[in-house]
Amino acid sequence: MRFFLFLFGLFTPVMTAAETFQRPIPAPQTAQAEISYLVASILLVMALVAVQRLIARK
Repeated sequence: MRFFLFLFGLFTPVMTAAETFQRPIPAPQTAQAEISYLVASILLVMALVAVQRLIARK
């Protein structure tokens, strides 16, 4: 049992060594992403207008 604890203590620092942090590089925004964002924004505004009209009727 002591032998296994010795081996564990011997190899633990090697197992816990980590690589240095590499910052992720953001990808540029594509034209398709801009179009989908535009469509989503228009649909959100249309939904807000529809909810406002439904509430105003009461």
